[in-house]
Amino acid sequence: MSINICRDNHDPFYRYKMPPIQAKVEGRGNGIKTAVLNVADIAHALNRPAPYIVKYFGFELGAQTSISVDKDRYLVNGVHEPAKLQDVLDGFINKFVLCGSCKNPETEIIITKDSDLVRDCKACGKRTPMDLRHKLSSFILKNPPDSVNGSKKKKKAATASANVRGGGLSISDIAQGKSQASNNSPNGTTEALVEDEDDDELARQINAAASSLEKIEMKDDEWAVDMSEEAIRQRAKELQAAADNETGEMGKLEEFGEWILKEGGEDKENLPSDVEIFKQAADLDVLQDPKIACVLAQCLFDENIVSQVTEHAAFFTKVFVSPEYERDFLGGIERFLGLERKDLIPLLPKILVQVYNNDIVSEEEIIKFGTKCSKKYVPKDVSKKVRRAAKPFITWLQTAESDDDEDDE
Repeated sequence: MSINICRDNHDPFYRYKMPPIQAKVEGRGNGIKTAVLNVADIAHALNRPAPYIVKYFGFELGAQTSISVDKDRYLVNGVHEPAKLQDVLDGFINKFVLCGSCKNPETEIIITKDSDLVRDCKACGKRTPMDLRHKLSSFILKNPPDSVNGSKKKKKAATASANVRGGGLSISDIAQGKSQASNNSPNGTTEALVEDEDDDELARQINAAASSLEKIEMKDDEWAVDMSEEAIRQRAKELQAAADNETGEMGKLEEFGEWILKEGGEDKENLPSDVEIFKQAADLDVLQDPKIACVLAQCLFDENIVSQVTEHAAFFTKVFVSPEYERDFLGGIERFLGLERKDLIPLLPKILVQVYNNDIVSEEEIIKFGTKCSKKYVPKDVSKKVRRAAKPFITWLQTAESDDDEDDE
């Protein structure tokens, strides 16, 4: 069974279809959750990453989400009927899938140089903007689709493979007499065989030379890599453990940030107290991660950021215990202004004054932030805009520092 992607269109012959949502309630009490069973199939039909859909559910329903792409498991906290989730999905489709001009779902997401989100329609050719005010837009900017990051790499990789002698085959493949034609086409064609004659001749020469070589024994075992199955499994476990550890830390920080936003509400008017936030951070064991400063900067501020810096100053100075925390805090402010509230960028000098006066970030780190563009937190063009806005305060800070040096002399 399938349904129309655009459910407003009741045409039974409408070509764009998707499976209806299948959901299952799991757990009980405070731990009750709804597992969305076929998110991957729906995401494939919509040509959007599955995490976008689940995150949208979380934002619209005010619920925490759990995403495990590898295990194909997607959870939304609370009890949510399939019909309700289907209605919420319609909102996602209207805002982030359908072309704003022809209402066709055959679109791709494009991130412009100015960090705007655009739907590129393959049907009518129009490009229509998405609403950057929605929380999912920020999530998409932080986690762009593979089509944005991967298209150029794929083209380059294909070109490189096509220009390698032997069509990108390994030496062992060539030595075994394999050709690009046999790799791509089981039956092959006359044209392909003619083109690969030179490669076959080269393969025969290599094969003949290889058979005449004596077997070489490794005398110094200390320089050899242990390729036994047990050693390979052990190295794989170590790599997986390191990856799981990093993923776990990021998952806790994401959970921490979502908790603040959920408690604060859409307008951030009911934010938890600094004491409550500190306790939650301690419970999630994220106080030791400097990236917590970046999360706080993106979750605690709104249009009143100048006064809010002072309100939370004591909390910040307690949590930020090293320069790394300070750098991540400035990076979080940069993300908040550059990606979410571009209209507040002109306030940056006033923000930095409060950061400086309240000893939240050292003078040295502020000067470094204002004089060196970086694409660690935002795209480079956005970073340049932020640095230009900060220039008046940075200039004053540098001048005051040089005046102090002259007075000391």
